[in-house]
Amino acid sequence: MKTEIYSWRVSRELKTGLEREARRRNLSLSAVLDLAAAEWLDKGKPDSASDEEQQRLHASAAKAFGSIAGGNAARSTNVRQTVRDRLRSRYDR
Repeated sequence: MKTEIYSWRVSRELKTGLEREARRRNLSLSAVLDLAAAEWLDKGKPDSASDEEQQRLHASAAKAFGSIAGGNAARSTNVRQTVRDRLRSRYDR
């Protein structure tokens, strides 16, 4: 049983299209609006299979979250000098 009222303004073209569709389906305008709203809500429901896949992927990726253990906490600040030292030792410059 319908007990709630909702109203909104629509363009003339949209109203005409809705009325045309209601006549074509042999339904009332309110029935067409109910169908449209129900279909729209169904489309917005999350796909449980997709959600489960996203959770699985997130759990798999979470294993790599955080910092990389390299044993040298100052590596990023010393990278310039480290690269120069390696090049110098490789090419004896």
